[in-house]
Amino acid sequence: MTLRVLFIGDIVGSPGSKIVKQLLRTVRKEKGIDLCVANAENAAGGSGLTPELARSFLKNGVDVITTGDHVWKKRQIIDAMDDGLPVLRPENLPSGSPGSGCRVVRTACGTEVAVILLLGRVFMNPSDSPFQAVDRVLDSLPERIRVRIVDLHAEATSEKVAMGYHLDGRVSAVLGTHTHVTTADEKILEEGTAYITDVGMTGPLNSVLGRTTNRVLYHFTTGLPASFTIAKGPVALNGVLVDVDQRTGLASGIERIHLEMP
Repeated sequence: MTLRVLFIGDIVGSPGSKIVKQLLRTVRKEKGIDLCVANAENAAGGSGLTPELARSFLKNGVDVITTGDHVWKKRQIIDAMDDGLPVLRPENLPSGSPGSGCRVVRTACGTEVAVILLLGRVFMNPSDSPFQAVDRVLDSLPERIRVRIVDLHAEATSEKVAMGYHLDGRVSAVLGTHTHVTTADEKILEEGTAYITDVGMTGPLNSVLGRTTNRVLYHFTTGLPASFTIAKGPVALNGVLVDVDQRTGLASGIERIHLEMP
């Protein structure tokens, strides 16, 4: 039996939050989604996540929320994590960090799915090795949990590709986030793991990574500091659909999705 997973790319600001709230329930029904994971580390004004936003996503069809390097920008999320809200922080943060980098959830059909969040180290702030961290998590998971979804929040393409091959055949999918630009390299690796370097951004379509273009251009053309604001206008939801064999935990398909609204 096939399990269908929808992974939504980095939700940016109120425009990204709005399109998720308005379209996700319909998408879940039309596409037959069994589990929805969304990266929402930029949902709160472009940096961080609040408990209120997290609960809103969960109410509107998201099952597990991942984050990234901006996870602590809104400190209110810390207590919510400790209270059991299904929001992940990167697994390879220093030991003793609040929350967890792995969450096991049960779908409506009864299948247990492990969602794992990792943070890249190349061109990023210091963290522990994501390769060693994910090995420890996989070693600790019960054999019965075959469906395993990995969000690698990283800057460097090489690091993401390397992780794909490191986990090929051991997880259902390795899905890259952080750069906000959808890549066209979705594929099933040789041992059965679905892979894409970056699933893209859910937020303002006409923007620079979700930010107002004129403010970003001012910074790049003058070299002077500028405050970046969230852009307005048309919005796009970007993500991937991954089909997984529940018996083996291996992927049978991966498909990019791109939805727009005014």
